[in-house]
Amino acid sequence: MKVTVENKKGLNKDLKIFIDKETINSYMDEKYEEIKGSVNLKGFRPGKVPKEILKRQFGKAVFGEVLDKVLKETSTKALEEKKIKPAGQPKLDLKTYGEDKDLEYVLSVTELPKVEIKSLENIKYDEYTVKIDENETDKRIKEIAKNQPNFKEVSADTKAKKGDLVSLDYKATVDGEDFKGSEGKNTQLTLGKDLFLKGFDEQLIGVKKDDEKIVEATLPENFPEKELVNKKAKFNCKILSVKQSEEVKIDDDFAKNLGAKDLKDLKTLISKQINDEYKNSLDQLSKNQILKEIEKIKIDEVPENLVEEEVKVLSQGMSEEEKKKNKKNFEEKAKIRIKTGLILNEFGEKNQIKVTEQEVQVEVQKQLRMMPGQEKMVMDFYQKNPSALASLRGTVYEEKILNLIKEKGKANKKEVSKEEAKKILKEAHKHDHNHSHGEVKKETKKKSPTTTVKEKKPVAKKEKLKPTTKKTKKVSKK
Repeated sequence: MKVTVENKKGLNKDLKIFIDKETINSYMDEKYEEIKGSVNLKGFRPGKVPKEILKRQFGKAVFGEVLDKVLKETSTKALEEKKIKPAGQPKLDLKTYGEDKDLEYVLSVTELPKVEIKSLENIKYDEYTVKIDENETDKRIKEIAKNQPNFKEVSADTKAKKGDLVSLDYKATVDGEDFKGSEGKNTQLTLGKDLFLKGFDEQLIGVKKDDEKIVEATLPENFPEKELVNKKAKFNCKILSVKQSEEVKIDDDFAKNLGAKDLKDLKTLISKQINDEYKNSLDQLSKNQILKEIEKIKIDEVPENLVEEEVKVLSQGMSEEEKKKNKKNFEEKAKIRIKTGLILNEFGEKNQIKVTEQEVQVEVQKQLRMMPGQEKMVMDFYQKNPSALASLRGTVYEEKILNLIKEKGKANKKEVSKEEAKKILKEAHKHDHNHSHGEVKKETKKKSPTTTVKEKKPVAKKEKLKPTTKKTKKVSKK
């Protein structure tokens, strides 16, 4: 194989590739040997069909398969030999080809630009830790305690008031007749919440244990027995107990009920919980700072084909008029995203960052937890959409790259209070809002360039090159 690089115009290159006919013929012979053992032709024993007969019967199909194989293998090899990383799918133009002929073709490729990543090792960013005041922790624990139900039964002569928990048995009738679902046993109602039937609770205010009370209420629109909707029902209620809420005592037992070892352990867990509520957002601020610094790194030329693809992503779902109006803005945005993606990719490749299947599944589980009740739908979506799973893999890959850049960079460590953290996040949100004001937003929520950050894969091995020849059918082996 002979490879010469021609037509150098910036990132665009033409690779002229020549393979002599002897090499092609050796591929052809190899294919004939492969099919000889499985082809059944009348008058010949299996495996004994002469090559000339096979050529007459299957020559065109064999050549089509051999050509496809040679093009894939040699194009990949040529790119590796010339150390060219393609930006997108190369175009292939056949010049000479045929049975018992030399093969010559031109591979037109846009090369990925060279990027500088050394400066990433000294990148500067702010790293925040939130100092949680003990009063904040105590306040949160009191809120939790306030929402914990803690009802104690009162004496038999104590009347129920708003906020008390009343337990009752009831039997209901409409126009003196029983109906389906008209009986209830040990029904518990917190008076004042009005969660059973509208106006039911307030009629129980003042009842005592062992009282009997007739309560009237209108059956609602969603009542299962449609013929009874909006009809007035009489409920003969037998009061079983009246309980009043008591303030929960915050002690070791309370902490243990919440899964902590003791009260001290609960305070540690709650402090961490409050910290984590801010940590993720503040960490994202740090990563956004890093991405802004990466945007300042210069790249001489960004591949136009990648810009075009990225503009399509950014303008997805827009009318032609909107696309035209925002074209320049999208092109600028696309160049920044691609440039950032190329730099991150190069850093990931140089540092041999990989994403395991387990890490992808962990991310899938995160998505499932974000949509409770719709887990099956989300799982089905990822199973049926490989591109969505690939995008998730890209997100994990990018996250690992940014985390390593943070490790290697120079952190300006800042300890802030909860209030200061709130203010920092509010200002960052305000800045982002002002920055994007007036723009037509069609991007993904994440600002980082996940569309261009992908794990390093072999370029041509998995992508089928399409020569400009007629398709030939596969060799039948039966």
